[in-house]
Amino acid sequence: MNYHWNWGIYLEQIKGGEETYLSWLVTGLQWTVAVSLCSWVIALLLGFLVGTLRTTPRRWVARLCSAYVELFRNIPLLVQMFLWFFVMPELLPRNLSLWVKQEMPAKEFVTATICLGLFTSARIAEQVRAGIQSLPRGQSYAGLAMGFTLPQTYRYVLLPMAIRIIIPPLTSEFMNVFKNSSVAFAIGVLELTFQARQMQEDSEQGIETYLAVTLLYFACAFVTHLGMSWIERKTRVPGLISTAK
Repeated sequence: MNYHWNWGIYLEQIKGGEETYLSWLVTGLQWTVAVSLCSWVIALLLGFLVGTLRTTPRRWVARLCSAYVELFRNIPLLVQMFLWFFVMPELLPRNLSLWVKQEMPAKEFVTATICLGLFTSARIAEQVRAGIQSLPRGQSYAGLAMGFTLPQTYRYVLLPMAIRIIIPPLTSEFMNVFKNSSVAFAIGVLELTFQARQMQEDSEQGIETYLAVTLLYFACAFVTHLGMSWIERKTRVPGLISTAK
């Protein structure tokens, strides 16, 4: 293997600038975290709303929400990213379209966040639906028998238990958000993958570059796993879910 190792590349200045390669990676990490966390908030809000409505007695509402899930779940994320960035502005009214294309602040970041949030919300909606439907029907009947309305039954009886059941798959989705955020480089967001590609081309130290980026993605996912595991332990209802020992 004829490769010139240079582990000090991170502290070297970029060609034709005063920044270091480390500052590029730090900037990329900040954008990755920002896109991932904002997308996760959108995904949680929409995912719980759509997933809950899929279990309501009103069939047209459930079918509409099912169509939403299938739409976003069956189209590759990269294709959705391009659709939101290149196609959607063309479908807007003329003045709004011009504003989005020419004056919208942080256009790439906003587009990537919305796209990733909607894509992930479809997956969360499916998990919420499965969590609610895994509960015994008696819980719903008990809530209604106590005088709760249907929304109150969801609020105070069904959702608190369903959330505890779906925390493990939600953990995987949260970790996936960080990994899927790498697709945002395709529309110009300066996240980790974008900065890694730029660093590799500028420094010609590909192995050191992608090892560092791999470790940063791993750290994001691992911290997410630890946080969600802590939440799972704190909210666990004894006897509700069997745990491996």
